[in-house]
Parts: sequence; C-alpha cells; structure tokens
Amino acid sequence: MHTSFPVTERMEQYKVCVVVPTYNNHKTLKRVLDSVLQYTSNVIVVNDGSTDTTSQILESYSHLVQIHHSKNRGKGMAIRNGFKKALELDFNYAITIDSDGQHFASDITGFIDALENETDVLLIGSRNMTQENVPKKSSFGNKFSNFWFWFETGNKLEDTQSGFRMYPLRKIPKHYFTNKFEFEIEVIVRSAWKGIPVKNIPVQVLYDPEERVSHFRPFKDFTRISILNTVLVTIALIYIKPRDFYRKLKKKGLKKFFLENVLESSDSNARKAFSIALGVFIGICPFWGFQTILVLSLAVLLKLNKAIAFAFSNISFPPLIPFVIYGSLKVGSFFVTSDKSLILNTDMTFADIQKNIAQYVVGSFILATFMAVLFGFTSYLLLSLVGNYKNKK
Repeated sequence: MHTSFPVTERMEQYKVCVVVPTYNNHKTLKRVLDSVLQYTSNVIVVNDGSTDTTSQILESYSHLVQIHHSKNRGKGMAIRNGFKKALELDFNYAITIDSDGQHFASDITGFIDALENETDVLLIGSRNMTQENVPKKSSFGNKFSNFWFWFETGNKLEDTQSGFRMYPLRKIPKHYFTNKFEFEIEVIVRSAWKGIPVKNIPVQVLYDPEERVSHFRPFKDFTRISILNTVLVTIALIYIKPRDFYRKLKKKGLKKFFLENVLESSDSNARKAFSIALGVFIGICPFWGFQTILVLSLAVLLKLNKAIAFAFSNISFPPLIPFVIYGSLKVGSFFVTSDKSLILNTDMTFADIQKNIAQYVVGSFILATFMAVLFGFTSYLLLSLVGNYKNKK
C-alpha cells in the first residue's frame, strides 16, 4: 500500500493519531480505514457495539489499535475512550473521522498543514452543506448548532457538527457529562471556554444515500442536544460571560475599557446609549440572581452592545446596593401605602424590606425607569459631544 511519507512523518513529529468511532457501518468501514492508512498507521478504531459484520472486518486490521464495546454506548463515549487510549499511547493530537464514508482521508493533510501554523488549536472540518444530496435535516441542524455555539462562546463557525476534527488532547477538558452525539457540542464549547481556539478548515464531503447509514435519532438526540444547549447557555450567562468580562476589564483597566469599548466602539451613539440604559434598568430592577442572564439575553435580542449593557448592569454592585434599595423604597412610598411602619435609614434590615415588598418592587421599577432614561439621555449627549470634539480636531 502506498503511503504519503511527508504527511506520515509530520504526523509522527507532532504525535498525531486518527480515531475512528464506528457503529454498524460495515458498508463503508473498510474503505475508510484503507484510505486513512495511506497517511498513517497510528489508527485507533472504536467498535461501539456493532451488530453487523464490523467485528469480522476488523479481524483483517489486527495491526491497528482496537477498542470493542460489548454494547452500543454512544458516539461520545466511543470518542472519549479513543482519546483515553490515545493519551495512554502518548499522542498529543487526535483526528476523528466518521466511518460512514462522508469524509475524505486526503483532507488529513489540511489538518496537519493548519497544525504547523498554529498549535493547540481545535480544528473542525467545514463541509459544503449546500451541495447535492446533503439532507435538509443535516443542514438545518448545523445552522441550529452554529447559532448556539456562537451564543455560548462568541465565536462564529460555519460548521460545528462535522465529525472530521483534530483535537489537542492535552488541552481540552478531561471530564465530560455527555456520551452520545451531543458530546461533540460539549467538547468544543467547553474547549472554547478554556481559551482554546476553535476554528474551521475546509474539507470535502460525500453524501451517498445508498451507502451512508446515519444513527442520529431526530427526536431523542435533538432533545438531548437541546437540553445540553440549555445547560450551556445558562452556564455561559451566569458564569462564563461575566468571568470573561471581568478578565477583560482587569486586563485593560477601567479607563482603557471605557475608551475602547464605549467611546471608540463602532456602534452608533444611540446604540451605546440604549445599551447603557438597558444595563442601568436591569441593574436596579429587583431581578437579583438573574440580572446577568436578563441583560445579556435582552442585549442579544435587541442587538445592543453586550459589553456596555453588562458593565452598566453592575450599578447594583455591593457598595451601592443599600442606596438602590433605599431609593426604591423611598420612591415606592409615594405610590404604595404600607400598613407597616418603615424608617428609611441605615438601620433598615432585610426583614423590613420583606414587610414592605410591594413598596420596594413598585419603587424599584419606577426608579429603574427614571435612572435608565437619565443615564441613556445623558450618555447620548456626552457621546455626541465627544464625537463632535474629535471631528473638529
């Protein structure tokens, strides 16, 4: 069998192996393995409990590292076990390729070329989803996945569902929660959260309806993916995005952040002002524990500046909370009559607020609206003045 020595040598140099998860793909498995062997003999095949002739086919490839699951455990678990074996064998990178024949092993060269330009990157093969024979459900699923990956990480990709990938094994997370198709979403999102670059490279794709066997179960697997995305979005909004914001703010410093992200942002003055107003409104309203989720979600929905909106939602940070609560109760006292006596001073307790919760809630919304208008209008005037001053210089 002819071997492409330059690619083989480079794969040896970077310690790259190929992991082939397979489940009941006996029609295409041999062709896939033979094509991969033209580029490397460092192949790990994971037979995920196949019930067809896969085991018999693999008997002819005894020189390859093989893992056999006694029953089907899911693609995610097959890949995870392939990664575990690859690390045991001291590989640094693993290229995964599906065994259904849709990928071309010749594109392995593209992964190695990209690796030489940038190490410690997670690469995903980007397929042409508009070509003939591509199932509509695959195209829709990919767009759906691309959107949520962007929402959860801020990183835009053209293809997040391709199984043709290269993973930096020693950089990606070590522990996972999913075992089936949704694993391929979890691993790229959590890798991006760790600061690992996740990028696309172009690959060819072949959809042969007579040979290709898909084990994706539309209802069950889509439900699993939806649940996973719900969890990831929640984590992103509550923890990841605030964490990244504070890291960015700490790294730049407050002055530099304000200059670059507010004054010199490419957004219009009106958009910046509305973003500030949104942040102030949510920050003062009694949405304790949900302010980050709300402000970022609304900023995305209204196409406002997320960084600015989030920054100004922190108007209710700890030192200012007593003043926000006091102002809300004071404003609320003009609109809601309470039977409970309340002395508005620094001796107020949480129990006092609970007794006058209606007064506090009404007052907080009114105060939030007033302050949002005030901050928004004032910031618009200031931004306009600064812009005019820069134009005259």
